[in-house]
Amino acid sequence: MTDKPSRREIMRPVQLLGLAFAAALFAGIVTLVSMGFFQQIPAEDVQNALVVAGIIAGVTFVVTLVVVALLLLVIDPADVTKTIDRPVLLDEEPESGEASATTPDDRENGGASAPTA
Repeated sequence: MTDKPSRREIMRPVQLLGLAFAAALFAGIVTLVSMGFFQQIPAEDVQNALVVAGIIAGVTFVVTLVVVALLLLVIDPADVTKTIDRPVLLDEEPESGEASATTPDDRENGGASAPTA
């Protein structure tokens, strides 16, 4: 059985550029369709649609590239190879043998427990 590739192997610069190019191509095509490029329109409107689609595609390419690169900077390189087998947003689990400091009743009351006699 082959090992799963790490995130570093998956997101190489070529993949980043490919993802940004695909998003730019999609935005450009949507812009062309929405401006009526594929319909019978005057030549000046066709030229205007091409210019606007080129601008939208360029902006989308740059924004996608910057956002994905910044999101990749958030990842700690040591965490890329570490396997996580618990929910990420939960607090650390108490070690075995330690009891939880709060009970379910305490959590419902906002952490304050009534004294017991």
